Amino acid sequence: MTDSSSGSDASPPGKIWFVGAGPGDPDLITVKGRDLLRRAGAILYAGSLVDRAATRYAPPDCEIRDSKDMTLEEMVDWLCERAGRHALVVRLQTGDPALYGTLIEMTRPLTAAGIDWAVVPGVSSAMASMAAAGETMTLPEVTQTVILTRTAGRTPMPEGEDLESLAAHHCTLCVYLSATLIDEVQRALRAAGWRDDAPILVVQKASWPDEEKIVRGTLSDIKQKCRDEKIGSQAMIVASPTLGSAEWETLARSKLYDPAFSHRYRRASEAA
Repeated sequence: MTDSSSGSDASPPGKIWFVGAGPGDPDLITVKGRDLLRRAGAILYAGSLVDRAATRYAPPDCEIRDSKDMTLEEMVDWLCERAGRHALVVRLQTGDPALYGTLIEMTRPLTAAGIDWAVVPGVSSAMASMAAAGETMTLPEVTQTVILTRTAGRTPMPEGEDLESLAAHHCTLCVYLSATLIDEVQRALRAAGWRDDAPILVVQKASWPDEEKIVRGTLSDIKQKCRDEKIGSQAMIVASPTLGSAEWETLARSKLYDPAFSHRYRRASEAA
């Protein structure tokens, strides 16, 4: 998102693409992301969270490096150096690059160095978790709000964004990076007025072939159920009043598809 052109005779550096690899299944990368991998001269992928299978689209001569043992500065240096050698470089990140992906921390030095960059969005694990469980984040007259958040660990939460404050909205909460802090999640939800029988969903490695685990429970028993399934990391915690709605006897109907509701593409049925 910079203009890398200059008045010198030297070739400008290549472009760096921050590509969302999706939640785990290599087939859930976007078509654009896949096509960029096929053209990449170098790929830096987040090996602690992205399955190496996601790099299977790369050409045989592509430089591929796992970044799990690198500092931010080392990653930026690697990307800058490869942009000097290749026209197209990919930073392959888990989920979507804009969500807990240190995107701005990486792109600021690239911009300062005059290196062009762009972002390709990806499917987040929150969406993949709900898809795996066959659940919905929103329902008419139940909740129309989704909060993507995390609990405070080594990275503190900004003022007013503690989980208890957010949980007070009683909407859908998708809690990232917090499976090892499920005690704190339980405490915060209880303090915000959630009942012990409130449904909770935990999905570990959503969409990962042969590794996905889905655990359903309540606020009171979800910790033990996760312990029984040996879930301790890479898991999405969802608390929502919509969970289990497929089994409810009645649902409020969406107006968009209600025959008694008119909109610019359809007139209301008189019979309705």
